[in-house]
Amino acid sequence: MNKLPSLPGTNGRSASRYAQWFLFFTQLVLALLVRVAPARSQTANYEFNDSHFHLTNNIQEGPTIHDFLNMMGNKAGRVTLFGVPLQQQWSYRVDGDRAPTYYLHSDAPLYYYSFTDAWIAIAYKSLSKEQQARFDPMITGFNPTDMYAVDHIRRVLRIFPGVFAGIGEFTIHKEFVSAKIPGEVASLQNPALDRIFDFAAEVGLVVILHNDIDIPIARDVAKDESEAAYLNQLKAVLKGHPNTTIIWAHMGLGRLVAPPKEHFAQIEAILRDRDFRNVYVDISWDEVAKYFVASPEATKGLADLMQRYPERFLFGTDAAAPTDQSKYLKVFYQYELLWKALDAETSRKVRLGNYERIFDEARCKVRNWENVHAPSVSLK
Repeated sequence: MNKLPSLPGTNGRSASRYAQWFLFFTQLVLALLVRVAPARSQTANYEFNDSHFHLTNNIQEGPTIHDFLNMMGNKAGRVTLFGVPLQQQWSYRVDGDRAPTYYLHSDAPLYYYSFTDAWIAIAYKSLSKEQQARFDPMITGFNPTDMYAVDHIRRVLRIFPGVFAGIGEFTIHKEFVSAKIPGEVASLQNPALDRIFDFAAEVGLVVILHNDIDIPIARDVAKDESEAAYLNQLKAVLKGHPNTTIIWAHMGLGRLVAPPKEHFAQIEAILRDRDFRNVYVDISWDEVAKYFVASPEATKGLADLMQRYPERFLFGTDAAAPTDQSKYLKVFYQYELLWKALDAETSRKVRLGNYERIFDEARCKVRNWENVHAPSVSLK
């Protein structure tokens, strides 16, 4: 057998030891690349990656993950995977035999439903490795007003290592929803939220945050010059956590939270500021898409903004428990005019590339944290 030649200034034994270490680190780097590469290659022939998807609805019902894979078909390459953390209560005193299935179907309250994380993890683990590579599960079953929320997130990571890539979508200010949750009202100024963002940065978890930019139906957006109600508080939180990767869901809009008069300027002020280089925005939800396809001017305004900041936008459906492919793809086709308005490279980044970059990095960081901090308590 041929021996490795001695390196200059070393004997044969030290050279052999050097070769062994070199081989070890080469194999380690290759292993990390292999863990990421399949996910990248998978998306090459798909039309979009979905940064915002709920497998279940407000009463924890939805398609099986295998049925949803069929809905993805050859359209969606990779998809974030989470449930809905807020369960709609069926109060017989309020609704009688009419069982509500959505948070707007009843005056009964919502409550945090932590089992959603176990449900998502079990669904994910039922897939083959190749199928798992198409999903990035997220932890959502925590109360963001609770200083113990971080303990829930840590516990989920330890029980289900190798599964989750982020946290969210979770809600602070949301039209109708916030007022339906008993107990302490979620707030951007709560130190519990800071703990969540700090822990996400430590682990490498992507954060998907729903926080309306304004209060609903509060102003004539064409005339009112006052600052959007929650914008300054939100910017303070985002600026205070520069090491946390944050996706601001829906560009801050909602069913009854229309774009403020200076909405594009407000978003651009965040995107151009280096203090917010960790912040991204998604354009998910049909109730948001309606604003940007309502007129050629609105579509062009968003397209121009995206082309100035092509690395900072993600497409998501915000589909919740879809029953067939047409329902799942609704928002993607709703944005057809936007895709046509974008140049090819910007369109590819918004639909595919930005997702891959953000979640590939998260996968590696979270797995590395788990290797150090997650004891062998996973559920087989």
